Amino acid sequence: MYNEKVVDHFTNPRNVGELTDADAIGETGSFKCGDTMKIFLKVKDNRIEDIKFLTFGCGAAIASSSMMTEMVKGKTLDEAMEISNKDVSDRLGGLPPLKLHCSNLAADALHDAINNYRKSHEAV
Repeated sequence: MYNEKVVDHFTNPRNVGELTDADAIGETGSFKCGDTMKIFLKVKDNRIEDIKFLTFGCGAAIASSSMMTEMVKGKTLDEAMEISNKDVSDRLGGLPPLKLHCSNLAADALHDAINNYRKSHEAV
């Protein structure tokens, strides 16, 4: 069902956890299956200095979260906003079609965190 890269990120997720001093938090979920993702960002000089995630869901959801965090660390906020759920799936080598709707929410959660960061820093 899953390729080796998806299994590797599911069984050895990178950047899992919570940043207690996060500059922004983003969340998303799927009502269809109940998967939820929470992203914590640390931003310095408009770049993602650190990122962590908490994901409650299937193996593909955890693998998507893990891969997305590896893809964006060190990128500018604008560069990170250009990453799509398809980009995450492609970087994982693809996800089963039945899992795309519930498991590939990583970019959505990232975009929510970036939007929340920008809202909080525009108001300052």
